[in-house]
Amino acid sequence: MIEEELDGKRRYIVSFKNKQEREDKETDKSEILQQSVGPRLNFVDVGSKTAGFAPPHDPDGLVALDINDFELPMLFVALSEKEAKTVNEDPNVAFVEPDGKFYAQGLSPYWLPSKGNFIEGDTLLPNSQATVSKGALIQAATIPWGVSNVKAPICWEATLGKGIYVAVLDTGIWPHDDLKENLVGGISFVPGESWVDHNGHGTHVAGTIAAKLNSSGVAGVAPSAYLYGIKVLSNDGSGNWSWLMSGLHWMKRYSDCRFDVANMSIGGSEVPSTLETFINDASRQTLLVAAGGNYPQSAPNKPVMYPAKYERCLAVSAIQSDNNIASFSARGPEIELCAPGVDIFSTMPDNTYNSMSGTSMAAPHVAGAAALCKGTHRSLNADEIRKILIDTANNLGIPGKDDEYGYGKVDCNGATFHKKCG
Repeated sequence: MIEEELDGKRRYIVSFKNKQEREDKETDKSEILQQSVGPRLNFVDVGSKTAGFAPPHDPDGLVALDINDFELPMLFVALSEKEAKTVNEDPNVAFVEPDGKFYAQGLSPYWLPSKGNFIEGDTLLPNSQATVSKGALIQAATIPWGVSNVKAPICWEATLGKGIYVAVLDTGIWPHDDLKENLVGGISFVPGESWVDHNGHGTHVAGTIAAKLNSSGVAGVAPSAYLYGIKVLSNDGSGNWSWLMSGLHWMKRYSDCRFDVANMSIGGSEVPSTLETFINDASRQTLLVAAGGNYPQSAPNKPVMYPAKYERCLAVSAIQSDNNIASFSARGPEIELCAPGVDIFSTMPDNTYNSMSGTSMAAPHVAGAAALCKGTHRSLNADEIRKILIDTANNLGIPGKDDEYGYGKVDCNGATFHKKCG
């Protein structure tokens, strides 16, 4: 849903005081809001939704997403400027701030498409690691250069990432033949759009993480990891921060599984102040991997975008096949790891394949590496897995950490076989 459809309203994030601090301790925050804007809204309790949920199409801005949490009592709602002012003056409200936009970092305005766009059945050079043994010969699938470059196939004798849950906060995931065995479900927080991907970005990211190792198609970094699509980007590749915050809140609350890793191949430059609280909250149990961001080659500065800029996100820059930083890639002190991000071959909707470029393509290599590392270190928490990934990275650029490559290129082999155990 685009802002122009909201008939003079904008989307806002309304943060309430917790009930102990409110003047009105008995009335629910949704009722308090209704008193300021009139009885017209339909409230959706984000944390209570089950797999398959999607908000209804909402051109008039009548659906409000409800974060029903003692520490994070918020409502995401469309308001006129006058209504926003009235709500902000309510003594039960902590503050009101505008929502904002973020974008896919592979299909952003600066997306760099591959030569030979939308390839079906692309032929790649043979790879010595395309066939591995695990008790018996596993039939060969195409191993994209990035998967081989981060040394994932060497690990598959020890772990394929089975039993590790990876959330993909993106445009959704299309049930591709290479993904559907690992795809355990999805949910959408984009009004009027199901969690199934009709853009391609999320499906491409998911393939790099966990495309199945079988006799056809491509293989991902962790080819048996479980995938879950959390749609926070619309089919046009843009999203509202409130959708991401809803996805992060739901991910923490979802009781059917505990997400070990979450990939966020997304980015924006202006954020609501409350976003970091959701990032910090989700990172308590889930390793958050985020794309650093894309820029035109001529941009004088390429600062790391949000949410990768936050301390609790593992920020990833993109490199080429020669291990040099990609011209479009963000760089800065927040970058911790780098990974392949140019001409990355992966899954797309309708059982097709495509090569794409962007930090969006680099981040899922790291998310997949985290899944493999977790597969051999199952007792370790998200922070401990993050430390292993950093400690075992292959240094590039100047010795030590730098703004382009971080601590270096993610190394699945080093992380998976790291000696530390829980």
